[in-house]
Amino acid sequence: MTKAILIIEDDITFGMMLKTWLEKKGFQVSSVSNIARAQKQIDTQNVDLILSDLRLPDHDGIHLLQWMIEKKIKTPLIIMTGYADIQSAVQAIKLGAKDYIAKPVNPEELLRKINEALLDKKAPKEQSPTSPSDTKNKQNFLEGESDAAKQLYNYVGLVAPTNMSVLIIGASGTGKEYVAQRIHQLSKRNQGPFIAIDCGAIPKELAASEFFGHIKGSFTGAIADKDGAFVAANGGTLFLDEIGNLSYETQVQLLRALQERKIRPMGSNEEITVDIRLVAATNENLEEAIETGNFREDLFHRINEFTLRIPNLKDRKEDILLFANFFLDRANKELNKQLIGFDAKASSTLQDYHWPGNLRQMKNVIKRATLLAQGNFITPAELASELSETSTSAPTLSLHNEENEKERILEALRQSSNNKSKAAQMLGVDRKTLYNKLKLYDIKL
Repeated sequence: MTKAILIIEDDITFGMMLKTWLEKKGFQVSSVSNIARAQKQIDTQNVDLILSDLRLPDHDGIHLLQWMIEKKIKTPLIIMTGYADIQSAVQAIKLGAKDYIAKPVNPEELLRKINEALLDKKAPKEQSPTSPSDTKNKQNFLEGESDAAKQLYNYVGLVAPTNMSVLIIGASGTGKEYVAQRIHQLSKRNQGPFIAIDCGAIPKELAASEFFGHIKGSFTGAIADKDGAFVAANGGTLFLDEIGNLSYETQVQLLRALQERKIRPMGSNEEITVDIRLVAATNENLEEAIETGNFREDLFHRINEFTLRIPNLKDRKEDILLFANFFLDRANKELNKQLIGFDAKASSTLQDYHWPGNLRQMKNVIKRATLLAQGNFITPAELASELSETSTSAPTLSLHNEENEKERILEALRQSSNNKSKAAQMLGVDRKTLYNKLKLYDIKL
């Protein structure tokens, strides 16, 4: 049955072009130029989907949405908006709009969104083949709409069903663990465990126990048997975060376990066969670490059957306000507040900032601003102190793909008055990595 689409667009030329194009795609299309006429048509005629400009002569898309809520009209609505009005589009989504698309409109993207909206309307009760943990995880993170984000998660969808080991490369705070979880959830192992290990937080002397377990009495303090991460992840996925921080000795043990798919707990003479899928992550350049003798080349090839690179937040401008609103929603729930969004100046501030700490930094900034805000919107006043503290961070100090590391570390320490946390942020690494570098170059504070 032919689906009926209502276009609400005051640009008559654009509206007619869109109407003609959609009719060629097999839709029954009508077009009006203001909200009043749209309301009359929605009340009197069958409409399967509404495609509305955000700003119209008599009212805006938000007004239409509120009217539809009052009238209990469930027709899916897609908002068309200019880039400068993304903030309002996000507000429209919160009120119940199905989706939005930025102008100038990409026809194929619009067609995809229309078909998705109509499919959802047709089968609202159908359950997607995702586990409860998958739903929970999607609620706890946003993938983004930028080209970089779409490419990343397209690759995730391609590699997830395989059993290939994956190396995720990205700066601190970009969401590497979320990507690892998505790989697990979309894999054939999604009914098995997902075990995450922070390699930077494991003391060298305890690494073997953390990975392979131990039996009671195998070393001082081993008061009971313990299963290691490999056994815990058996049948599922083992995620090793910041794998570049492992000692050379631990790398040798890890390589053997991955090659033979067998582990031996400390103090035991028996080997245990394990079946795990490995996903590793790093914010370092492991190829440079290989050249300096800090990372084994054979282990690098074992963990790097497929590489995913996560872009920095500053390189995905289209996603900044989406993430800001996402973190605002979470902060509202956690702090029991009801902020609506960001005012125009605050939105510009968020988009113009370079976000050296990426999503982790944004989450903290938004939560603090939510706590401080007194009105309905977050203003630059609530953002100022947080963003100004790191606004002088110099991305040119980054250690990645750079020479003269020692000099850059010393300069970062000088600029931060020996504050290791700020120096690590300026250098684009985590604190554990900085500590390792300080030890490597014998830098004493």
